[in-house]
Amino acid sequence: MSGLRERTRRAVAAEVTEVALRLFAERGFDAVTVDDIARAAGLSKRSFFRYFPAKEDVVLGGIDFMGGEIAEQIARRPGQEDAWQLLHAVLRGWEQRIDAERQALERLRLVEATPALRAGFHAKREEARAQIADALLARPGLELDRFTADLLTTAAAAALDSVSRAWAGSGPETDRLALVDRAFALLRPACLGPAPD
Repeated sequence: MSGLRERTRRAVAAEVTEVALRLFAERGFDAVTVDDIARAAGLSKRSFFRYFPAKEDVVLGGIDFMGGEIAEQIARRPGQEDAWQLLHAVLRGWEQRIDAERQALERLRLVEATPALRAGFHAKREEARAQIADALLARPGLELDRFTADLLTTAAAAALDSVSRAWAGSGPETDRLALVDRAFALLRPACLGPAPD
């Protein structure tokens, strides 16, 4: 797909997402149909499905590629970081992107308030977590076993869950990245020794 076509596709998907999130906020997720979203976005139902396989993907679609992208960043990361520093640095970058995204808080609150979305979110995120654990295992110099890689990625996910809950409860004025740094500092595994300066 050409660069221009891909940018156009992303722009349309972002516009549909914005329309859908507004409708979900007004009526609730379950009360909004694909037809409603397509009509409000000026698309046919068939066109909607070119951008999103299902209504849930309007909210959760970004998680699908997140695991692969984070795994690639782990593989490319320079330096001699230990596994926890590596996870902190890469996931902090993702949290920074989320923090900058205008709809992030709205999306998070919608997921938390909708059981079907919450279940889908956790299933997709578990797939991403497994990809990230595989990337840690494959990284030269870390020499982790499967159990440790799974434990570290699960702990990192728990840290980000706590950050998200605190951020959703307090609003966008809260410093999300400071919460990320605090969570990773509090959970740093003792077996890795103190965090380097």
